[in-house]
Amino acid sequence: MRITQGCFSFLPDLSDDQITAQIEYCLRNEWAIGIEYSDDPHPRNTYWEMWGNPMFDLRDAAGVMMELKACRKAFPNFYIRINAFDSTRGFETVRMSFLVNRPKVEPTFKVTRTEVAGRTVNITMTTEY
Repeated sequence: MRITQGCFSFLPDLSDDQITAQIEYCLRNEWAIGIEYSDDPHPRNTYWEMWGNPMFDLRDAAGVMMELKACRKAFPNFYIRINAFDSTRGFETVRMSFLVNRPKVEPTFKVTRTEVAGRTVNITMTTEY
């Protein structure tokens, strides 16, 4: 199963050149870049680990790529994503988010529906590898 989260998730994985082009687009729009990683891609898991601090003062895509390569080296079998924050209104808003690394084996989600009293249906989601 292929996890589809964020921009470009239905496309083939982006090459490093394509990732660099997207980062350059974000920097041209003066968006800060953040790198996050997780081994739990569940859609309700919104709290991924941050790789360092968001790069608010960085203006060169090479610096982001250097941090991305370090994160990939430390966590080769984790999901890694790039987030672009827009702070023009005084608070950070994610303008773009996309996956840049996937584990070799991606989990599968299984949904089990169980009818209980009345017309109530309990739904249980489990992860299988």
